[in-house]
Parts: sequence; C-alpha cells; structure tokens
Amino acid sequence: MPVDQPESQRGEEAPRVVSVYGIASAVLALVAVAAVVLAALIWNAHRGDTDERAYRTRVLQAAAEWTGVLINMNADSVDADLNTLHEGTVGQLNTDFEATVEPYRKLVRTLKARTTGQINAVAIETIHHDQPGAPPPAPRSDLSGLAARTDTVMVIATSVSENAGTEAPQTVRWTLRMDVSDVDGRLLISRLEPIR
Repeated sequence: MPVDQPESQRGEEAPRVVSVYGIASAVLALVAVAAVVLAALIWNAHRGDTDERAYRTRVLQAAAEWTGVLINMNADSVDADLNTLHEGTVGQLNTDFEATVEPYRKLVRTLKARTTGQINAVAIETIHHDQPGAPPPAPRSDLSGLAARTDTVMVIATSVSENAGTEAPQTVRWTLRMDVSDVDGRLLISRLEPIR
C-alpha cells in the first residue's frame, strides 16, 4: 500500500543544484581552455621553428659570403681579401690563419691570377637521428666558453682562374666543410676543411 504524501509535497520536485545548462557550460568552458592552451603550444613551437630557420639562414649566408671572398680572390686584391677572410674567423683557424694562407697568397701573386667564382650549393650538415626539440649543436671543445653554438656547413663552388701567361682558363671545383660559430652574435668561421 502506498503511503500518502502530504499535500504540500505532491506535484513538487526536489530543487536541482546544477542544471543541464550549467553542466554544458562547464564542459564548453573546459574545451575552450584546452583549445587556448593547445593554440599557445602550437604557436610557441611554430615560433621556435621559425627562429631556428632564420638562424640557419644566417649561418648559410655567412658561409656563402666568406667562401665568395675566398673563391673570387685576385692578385690585385689578395691582401684586402685575406684580411676580410681573417676577420671572419675565430679559434684555431684564426690563430693559424697567416701560416695557412701564406702559400696561397704567394701563388696568387706569382701567377697574377684573375679569378671569378660562384657558389653552387650551401647546406647545413645535420645528424639525421636528432630528436625534434633537441638542443642546438654544442660548440667544439676549443671554442667552449667562446661560442654559443657551432653549425657545420657544406659549400660547393666553382671558380674560373685565368693566370698571366697561360692561354686556357682553369676551372677549380671547391667542396668545403666549415664550422660556423656564433660568437657574441657574430657568425664566424671556426674550421675550414677542403673535401676531395
């Protein structure tokens, strides 16, 4: 037998603390917050990638400009060109620069060479098993404390050299591996290795 309820409770429902619209609003608010956080994470990653690409472009430009001076050296500009190259170096390459280039200087002067060159390709050498978001390459040990970062660049170039006294111009193909180091915001060449 049903128990009779008092007259005042019949037809009335218990008051709800949270309505269906309140729950839906809370869920939508959580989704909106998650979307904002996700958008911020994507934006930061994109900005980091953009900054890295801009830096690498500057590294490639520095390597190409330095190599351009090297492959376009002429007898009448050899001292100024070598001075420019020397100012663009750092580390052991800078220390040994005069001894390294003296034979080349003598050769250019003796042959009275007129050289024109062009850069064919420039690329940053990377290790393919690097993980995304991995820290930039560490500076070499001889530059620790001096360089913030060092990237290895491959440069392929061609120069045509006309020497006084020879009839046919000589074509020289250059394949260089060089390290470009960031020293106080300046990109300097810290290692030069010809590849045969």
